[in-house]
Amino acid sequence: MKLLKDILKNAKPKLRVGVGIVLITVTSLGFLSFVDSNFEYAKNLDIFASLFRELNIYYVDETDPGQLIESGIDGMLESLDPYTTFIPESELEDHRFAITGQYGGIGSLIRKRGDKVLVAEPYEGFPAEKAGLRAGDIILQVDGKEINGKNTSEVSKVLKGQPGSVVKLLVKREDTEDPFEVVITREEIKIKSVPYYGIIEDGIGYIKLSNFTSKALSEVKAALNKLKEENDLKGLIFDLRGNPGGLLRESVNIVNLFVEKGEEIVSTRGRRQTLAKNHRALNAPVDALIPLVVLVNRNSASASEIVAGAIQDLDRGVVIGQKTFGKGLVQQTVKLTYNTQLKVTTAKYYIPSGRCIQALDYANRNNDGSVGKIADSLMTEFKTKNGRSVFDGGGIDPDIKTDRDKRSNIASRLLSKMLIFDYANKYRRENDKIASATEFKLSDADYANFVSFLEDKDYDYTTRSERKLEELKEIAEKEKYFEDAKLEYEALEKKLTHSNEDDLIKFKDKIIRLLAGEIAVRYYYQQGRIESMLVDDVDVLKGLEILKDEAWYAAILDGTYESKALEEEKE
Repeated sequence: MKLLKDILKNAKPKLRVGVGIVLITVTSLGFLSFVDSNFEYAKNLDIFASLFRELNIYYVDETDPGQLIESGIDGMLESLDPYTTFIPESELEDHRFAITGQYGGIGSLIRKRGDKVLVAEPYEGFPAEKAGLRAGDIILQVDGKEINGKNTSEVSKVLKGQPGSVVKLLVKREDTEDPFEVVITREEIKIKSVPYYGIIEDGIGYIKLSNFTSKALSEVKAALNKLKEENDLKGLIFDLRGNPGGLLRESVNIVNLFVEKGEEIVSTRGRRQTLAKNHRALNAPVDALIPLVVLVNRNSASASEIVAGAIQDLDRGVVIGQKTFGKGLVQQTVKLTYNTQLKVTTAKYYIPSGRCIQALDYANRNNDGSVGKIADSLMTEFKTKNGRSVFDGGGIDPDIKTDRDKRSNIASRLLSKMLIFDYANKYRRENDKIASATEFKLSDADYANFVSFLEDKDYDYTTRSERKLEELKEIAEKEKYFEDAKLEYEALEKKLTHSNEDDLIKFKDKIIRLLAGEIAVRYYYQQGRIESMLVDDVDVLKGLEILKDEAWYAAILDGTYESKALEEEKE
């Protein structure tokens, strides 16, 4: 560069111009790819802007520019992955709630039933519960305005507001003749990330984590310390079932509660090198030795999979349940203009063995635009700290697999028609109190009462076998074979046609379980549902069994359990 400057300084004018052009050309080569990519951005933005302008000028009907742009943004982002989303100003409060678990409101779940919106579950200790609202109460008006026909999202928005502000509800309760008014002062609602923790039996603790908000670590740590302080804690079941994830830093810090300082927990890698990072345990653990079981299912995703995967890869605990969702992507929120934001996928995460458990390959869509799962043949084997085999590309495979509790057709129908919900409300009106949630059981007389309650209700359904049989009949009729097989068809139809009354007997035990859980909510709120369900929870019972058997627990973690099981099969 100094040489070129000297030449330019001493050269004749024409030579000086020629050398200058060479200098500019050489310098420009370094920016060529940058210029090309920026030209593509500018070109396509110009096309979009000119299209948008002409569309608004010439389209036959009046257009809504804001709606057009938002639809365009949504369409663009849909071509990437479902986690890259645009957050308009109107949805910022919902985004904040997802991160913090906090909002200003009355503290109640609501749900739609026909044209009505009703209280599904008031949160214990918050304004709705303190004002006397109960599950099943129908909300007729909010601040004097009718809400009949509105959806739950619309009603939720008017129920939310600044803490300290007042909202008036007109409510109709099933056992009251006239509607009544309820005046509620809104509060800062803080939904717990840990809705329940306690000792199950024989010194074995249980912690349920529902999400990874900004308070997840502090709540899990407080629960763990409390269990240790008040009990001779011999083992812990950490329940991540149904947990959709949340903040990555919370997952890292929660794993740190159980592993030594310095352990790598997760790393992130993306197109931008600046986003690549190794996340290690930065603090001393609360307990790095206590026997640990982690429960997962197909709805355990993202941050839940980081925790379960790290615990598995580091051989720190036993993972029980069903294969997890398979979300190995990391999102970051970027502020845009006019108080809007973009939540964008910036990286993939890799747990300690080096694997990424992302199940869907959004980068390589099928010709029809659909997204396929990563083929088993393309999955790679990795090793845990103790040398156990684990695989990438499809979620976390539990160390001990359990069958998913499949709901019967009749149970699903009773739930969807809200008949179990209704009966729980009826039971609450007729009974002032019940035993503790762990001890409460429905008697045969109670179940008979429930069956009587259903007599004038519509809850019929069509089973899958009935649908398939009907399809077979239609095909046979079209192909002119039905008449020859009519008698056999009618005999099979008679055997496969369900009876509501028979199904109420056949699936009695599972229906009673659902009823007991719903009734427990009426007296003990969300904690009651969890305590009620823990009594005969298959995954929890398996966790207890393993934690009580030191040799079994150790064999799973050192990799000898599987070989022993195979030897027993051969024998």
